[in-house]
Amino acid sequence: MRENVVSFALSTVVAHLLLSKAYAARPCGNSSAGFQYRLGDMRYDGPDPSKNNGLATIAASLQGSTGTPLFECIGQWPKAWEGWYEDGNKLIWGDCIYTGAGLAQDRTVSFAVDWKKRAMYLAHTFACSDKEGSDGLAIGSISLDLNCTTADDGSFCVPKSPSTGTRPTLTISTTLLPAPLDGTVACIDASTQYQSWRLENWQRRIEMEPGSSPTNPKIVSDSGPSFTLRSLALGGELSCATSGQQNGTFVGACRFADAAARTTGEFSFDPKLNMLVISQQWRCDDSTSFETDGVIFMQASCGRVFNSNMFICTSNPVWIGTGVV
Repeated sequence: MRENVVSFALSTVVAHLLLSKAYAARPCGNSSAGFQYRLGDMRYDGPDPSKNNGLATIAASLQGSTGTPLFECIGQWPKAWEGWYEDGNKLIWGDCIYTGAGLAQDRTVSFAVDWKKRAMYLAHTFACSDKEGSDGLAIGSISLDLNCTTADDGSFCVPKSPSTGTRPTLTISTTLLPAPLDGTVACIDASTQYQSWRLENWQRRIEMEPGSSPTNPKIVSDSGPSFTLRSLALGGELSCATSGQQNGTFVGACRFADAAARTTGEFSFDPKLNMLVISQQWRCDDSTSFETDGVIFMQASCGRVFNSNMFICTSNPVWIGTGVV
């Protein structure tokens, strides 16, 4: 469990308590509908020389129309990856945690940064006000114009200020994606739909030695994560559970309750990087198949079980995307 997990624990708990009454719906019937978030504070920090872990961190604050900070976003990855997973083909998403400071309209908000291109991507899901029981998904991006500074204790970058010296006004616009496909669409046609998932019911049980703390953990046992995945493009829910470890990384399978279902999934979770990689495969009736995968820097809040050395880590629902739309 890393320091960032602890630092965001309070806001995660607040979000958990308030989320059920804190968001409103958005209209989904207009295919050209667009939405906006204001980008408040934003900062990129290169690796901290004193920690010698090579990790870069990026954080951003999303504001509503009144300037109230509604979501706090954080991502972290090895600097050399520049926002992409180690193979360079998978964009790393990060969760944006609801602050509870105002009325939000989204169920989940996630962001990703292509550091090489200095581009930030934003995705948010919401209940459809004009189609009860359905969710909408909107995605957008913004180019980052930054001032970067290097010092003995590391490097950092922030948005450039205008000539007046005031904070720049930055807005991220998102566009509603097409509605999820229905069950009559051919499987191979579904492969052209943008694929993403909503992760829910995240749980991980960690036992520590007496006297351990989240900032100085001495782990005795770690169950690895279990969770559920719902495809926003094609529907259906997968149950995922850890089955073992490979070189310190947890691995597991994701299954439908219906054993005859033509889709399966698998995942890996690196507890040192808090990096979750998921993959789902579909087998079509015409003997064709397709596969898609996504990556997220996974945050969680961990609470100690009363009178024990066991910690249980949970998370609110998060959205995981694939590549760039």
